[in-house]
Amino acid sequence: MSIANYGVLVGRPVHSAPGRGANAHYQIHVVDRTVEYRIAVNVLSSLAPSELEYLLDEDARHPITDTLRFREPGWYPLGNLPSSGGLDYIRGNLMDRTRMRVLPVNLPGPDDDLNDKIDRVAKAAIAEEGAFVCAFGQRWGPETVRDKIFGFLPGNGVHDIHMNQGNSGSFVRDDGVWQDGGLFFFFPSTGRWTALFLKFQSQAWHTDDVTGHTIATPIEPAPPVPPQPGPGPGPNPITPGEPDLRLLIIGALINPQGNDQGLESVTLMNVSDQDQSLAGWSIANRNKAKFPLTGVIKRGQTAAFKLPIDVPLSNDGGLITLLDAQGLKVHGVSYTKAQVSRQGWTVTF
Repeated sequence: MSIANYGVLVGRPVHSAPGRGANAHYQIHVVDRTVEYRIAVNVLSSLAPSELEYLLDEDARHPITDTLRFREPGWYPLGNLPSSGGLDYIRGNLMDRTRMRVLPVNLPGPDDDLNDKIDRVAKAAIAEEGAFVCAFGQRWGPETVRDKIFGFLPGNGVHDIHMNQGNSGSFVRDDGVWQDGGLFFFFPSTGRWTALFLKFQSQAWHTDDVTGHTIATPIEPAPPVPPQPGPGPGPNPITPGEPDLRLLIIGALINPQGNDQGLESVTLMNVSDQDQSLAGWSIANRNKAKFPLTGVIKRGQTAAFKLPIDVPLSNDGGLITLLDAQGLKVHGVSYTKAQVSRQGWTVTF
């Protein structure tokens, strides 16, 4: 089963409070036109290891931000389908997973723990006129009592602001697809989005497309992980046995000159130390239409593949995903409408 009452809250942040104690949540007080809410953001796990993995993308660009920009304030229930508008850390190609870092909830210095990272962005949004937040997660309320943190009545809120699949233990009951949590802050002064993604270390990165339950991956040597920019001790390592990043999607011709049909293409690069057969592999678009691949890409080499008319790439923004012969995600990218506005230009990733 999946979590209940999944959706997205769009509203104006007005207050915040850092997470403390054994069940720590960073708290954000949000209002829409008529209703007050509390966003409860996990900053500590009840399962060991307790520190969360996080990624704070301060220039988030994804097709979903084009949709969020024009939502009116309020709560929007969402379904568990790609077309419903929810988040899926795996299938939605929201971020590069190797950029996620493990961070303690509280450290003595400034801007060096998870509370500090969220606090900096939340307070900037509170201070800027017209800024708003979109919180994906599970809603609770309305309650008959005052909110225990900010005191408004009736109590309302959104929690599960984190990945909600690939769970372990008793939390497996919450597994599902297209129901992950996250925060998107919009700042009108810059026209930019800041996105926060959170994951428990106990959660798996490869899950079933229907249930969201963990998929056991075959045991094989871990592929190399390309170096990534950003703070921290280095990339979050890929666990041995996972298929990630053996091949990368490095470019796509999405808006060719003239008629797009049959002229769109995707370019792959083999960054591993072994030649890679593509037998059984496929490229999938946003709607999960798949183009089967054939041939071999030698180590260090690239290859471009023209897509047929039944696997189109939308000029309004979309997703491109590379799947191996077991159907597991090897790499995925996203692109926005603005990135494909120039005909004939190849988008690089």
